[in-house]
Amino acid sequence: MENKSYEITSSAGVSIRVTQGHFSTNHSHINFYVDTTTLKASHSESMAAARQLAARYIYNTVVDTIVCIEGTEVIAAFLAEQLTEQGIHSMNKEKTIYVIEPEYSSTNQLIFRDNIRPMIDGKNVLVLLADVTTGRTSARCVEGVKYYGGIVRGVCALFSAVNEVDGYPVNAVFTTKDIPDYQAYSASECPFCRANVKLDALVNSFGYSKL
Repeated sequence: MENKSYEITSSAGVSIRVTQGHFSTNHSHINFYVDTTTLKASHSESMAAARQLAARYIYNTVVDTIVCIEGTEVIAAFLAEQLTEQGIHSMNKEKTIYVIEPEYSSTNQLIFRDNIRPMIDGKNVLVLLADVTTGRTSARCVEGVKYYGGIVRGVCALFSAVNEVDGYPVNAVFTTKDIPDYQAYSASECPFCRANVKLDALVNSFGYSKL
């Protein structure tokens, strides 16, 4: 299979690189690898992405805490800054918004230590992820936040292949509208595997490892 790579630019002027091929994530096989590395690491790109995500919440959603998943701390910091900007109709102006990252148990469940729990318990929480492919990881994050007493006010991501998670609409910078041929399959139903097409790489939020 020929691996074609190209860039996609959002209306906010931020870009991601996508590569067509046969890739394996923790939960599925996908036909496009969506590289959000620069978006998570670049100061200007992160700020622009945060501005786009904040537009949905700034006037109608109270936010106390942003839970960062998959290396999204830089974007979360800019998102908190955007949400607390002074404005006549801003719901969060001059507030302090906590930006935190969970630990994970050996079974991959979220853990918030006792010193972090006051930033979750009874707080209005946004869950921020890099990629939402099947929704399983984001659903587990939502469940974890609720378990620790948090009130989930939204799920947002840099790229999402699903429209909602546990009834929460996913607010994403990029969606499958930007990659209309994007598909995710279970390993047992992957058409590439059935056609004996070898995997190109193992991928996760940190990047990819070629095989």
